[in-house]
Amino acid sequence: MSDTWAWLAHSPIFLLLLTLLGYQLGRGLRERTGGHPLAQPVLVAIIVVGTTISLVDVGYADYRNGTELIAFWLGPATVALAVPLHRQARRLRGFMTPMLVAIPVGAVVSVATGILLVRVCGGGELLARTMAPKAATTPVSIAVSDGIHGLPPLTAVLTIVAGILGAVAGPAVLTLLRVRDRRARGLALGAVSHGIGTSRALVEDQTEGAFAGLSMGLTALATSILVPLLVALLL
Repeated sequence: MSDTWAWLAHSPIFLLLLTLLGYQLGRGLRERTGGHPLAQPVLVAIIVVGTTISLVDVGYADYRNGTELIAFWLGPATVALAVPLHRQARRLRGFMTPMLVAIPVGAVVSVATGILLVRVCGGGELLARTMAPKAATTPVSIAVSDGIHGLPPLTAVLTIVAGILGAVAGPAVLTLLRVRDRRARGLALGAVSHGIGTSRALVEDQTEGAFAGLSMGLTALATSILVPLLVALLL
């Protein structure tokens, strides 16, 4: 039985089903709680999957290999975010200039504050380089971190944490600040919390989700250009 269980626990089918079940539980919890900020499907899935693979002694490398199919579809899913944006294209009128100014400025603030926060708290240069690209979506942040000699695995963790925090607290903070324009809310969520925030924005409103997807892509581009420059300037 122990050999059978060990085989099953490391089986790609088990790991795929576990991941999908964790996400589905998160969706169900979100619906049952009326969209509570903490009931984020990604957060619930991380807790369920992380706890389970720890209990059954499955390493991250084995889990990652077993769920390669899901990772493959993240690319097409990200590209598909262009569909709601295309439907909302008419709402770009009069918004292009503010958007093209706000996103680079936001990227500069995100990168600079990340680096300076590490330095103020006594962290070393390696940690500062690792923190710098956290605002970009995970694949981009990993590549940028590697390019500036950070720690890509830790950058991935920081990026995901930033995404979860933004998705959980972002809408409430924007409401508190009286930001009501759906386009502006979407841009803010996409810039700060990338894919996870975009999924939250899509649940809130189609226009908000469309602009969050656009912001996620433009922020990733701006971050990849600005991070090496700011790292050289600040470090």
